[in-house]
Amino acid sequence: MYKHLLIALALLFVSPAAFAASGPLDLTYSTVGLIALVIFTAAYLLVMGEERLHMRKSKPVLVAAGLIWMMIGWVYIDQGFPGAAEEAFRHNLLEFAELMLFLLVAMTYINALEERRLFDALRSWMVKKGFTYRQLFWLSGFLAFFISPIADNLTTALLMCAVVMKVADGDKKFIGMSCVSIVVAANAGGAFSPFGDITTLMVWQAGIVEFHEFFVLFIPSVLNYLVPALIMNFFIENKKPDAMYEEVELKRGALRITTLFLLTIATAVSCHMFLHLPPVLGMMMGLGYLQFFGYFLRMTLPGSLARKRSMAERAGDMERLKRLGGVVPFDVFSRVQRAEWDTLLFFYGIVMCVGGLGFLGYLHLLSDTLYNQWSPTLANVALGVMSAVIDNIPVMFAVLSMSPDMSHGQWLLITLTAGTGGSLLSIGSAAGVALMGQARGYYTFASHLKWAPAIALGFIASVFAHLWLNEHLFTIFN
Repeated sequence: MYKHLLIALALLFVSPAAFAASGPLDLTYSTVGLIALVIFTAAYLLVMGEERLHMRKSKPVLVAAGLIWMMIGWVYIDQGFPGAAEEAFRHNLLEFAELMLFLLVAMTYINALEERRLFDALRSWMVKKGFTYRQLFWLSGFLAFFISPIADNLTTALLMCAVVMKVADGDKKFIGMSCVSIVVAANAGGAFSPFGDITTLMVWQAGIVEFHEFFVLFIPSVLNYLVPALIMNFFIENKKPDAMYEEVELKRGALRITTLFLLTIATAVSCHMFLHLPPVLGMMMGLGYLQFFGYFLRMTLPGSLARKRSMAERAGDMERLKRLGGVVPFDVFSRVQRAEWDTLLFFYGIVMCVGGLGFLGYLHLLSDTLYNQWSPTLANVALGVMSAVIDNIPVMFAVLSMSPDMSHGQWLLITLTAGTGGSLLSIGSAAGVALMGQARGYYTFASHLKWAPAIALGFIASVFAHLWLNEHLFTIFN
């Protein structure tokens, strides 16, 4: 499941107005507003209980989103503003449409790589290397931490989770713990790069923090990942996977599809950075790359098979001949069909629910209360913790919309806490929600919650490290 795939390249680019702006009516203390809060809370409780209830997480948020916006529409018509609610809803819907198309392309590429056996080959290589579970745990975590600043936290988590599930096939305990570590590592790694997470990109785009200034968060981010990983390390059995050794032959075009995926990400980022166009344009163009390549594979399949059969016959490799006999042409649309639609619908529900609450005025009220009555440090840490439940995207949107008078150090603090605070719960980050779907049955809300105290220690360590190491930045204002 993919709660935002380049949602640090996808969700990365949603407009703050979609969540933070209030409507012309202040409904925060109205009956409708309070009912909307109750509905949203109830829906989230059902999402948290997905494992026990055996109910897909998209169902409650879809209903909640419908109820919240229907109530908003009824109130606005009654008050003589029939077009305001419609305009706000359409704006939120446009944001979701861009996100859905972005994620759909990313999911399609990952499914294509899966079908071309790239992850099978990586699993085979790791098994051949004789890595123990403990070594695999650290390898997957470090790769997630250092890849996410470039590829974004969601994409990185999805890729590393796929590898871990291949290597430790069927080991529920190890896969669950590794997924927790991957989520924490991917979120922590994304916190010190403008392209690693939605929160960092939004702050950078707003011109509040310069590109190079994010790197002062490197050491706090390392601590955010290392502290819980060191604690979890003691609970991992130091044994080797039971997976059988096997020779895995990549299907034709696997490495070229990987290259096209990287090119697609580069296209999306370039569209946004240099042309100031929505990154979804680059992603959809990347889907076109894959379709053209799929056409090439189909057209050249007969000749490729003939050459390989001839080579296999000369070598007397009968097993390879059997494998070649089962080769089918690559079909892009079959990969689209395998996308995690429950995740996409879950995104729709969350985006529309939070958009509705923002339109009612709750997010603005929350930010105003925190920054006017609390110290900036306490407010930023509290909002980081809150992002584990509300999600860091609307939290950061609300803060940017408020634009409180804070130092560079405080802006970097909210960037750090909002980016890593989501690691406290599985539903608090793009990576966490995504892996709940991809590793269904292995990585769940409950399995992540079990390690919340260890993750919280890492979160606290990163905050104190930033306050100490970057103390001089807390006196520098924009």
